[in-house]
Amino acid sequence: MKPKMRRHLAGRFLPHEIKEGAWRLARSGSEPIDVFLQGADPRTGEVLRAPDVADIDIEWHPGAVALTVTSAGRRRSFQACSAIVHEPLARLYEALPLAALDAKARRFWRRVFRLVRIPGGRYLLLAMVRLTQARH
Repeated sequence: MKPKMRRHLAGRFLPHEIKEGAWRLARSGSEPIDVFLQGADPRTGEVLRAPDVADIDIEWHPGAVALTVTSAGRRRSFQACSAIVHEPLARLYEALPLAALDAKARRFWRRVFRLVRIPGGRYLLLAMVRLTQARH
């Protein structure tokens, strides 16, 4: 199966320069998306510093990524070393067979973690486990 090598992301994005050559383009709203760029060429700053960055086209090639964005009313292109698109899925964990804890189990684990946080709590917890095992 060949992965998608092109993506079109519609909407308005808010650019954040993480460090030189690294950017985060964030779209909020009902369907949030983050695009993380690394190794962007120097002219990327002039493209992404415009107030209205929108409609991103990403094309992955071996060793490089070509991006085309609408910035300041014009379509502009630039290169980067890598681009990661992060799309949070709303109901991702509902499909997984995860264990559900009842009130008694939640209370037990809450007490265990409270004991572990206090200084020497893990030794107290270990002593309690030994006493319980000795009784059985």
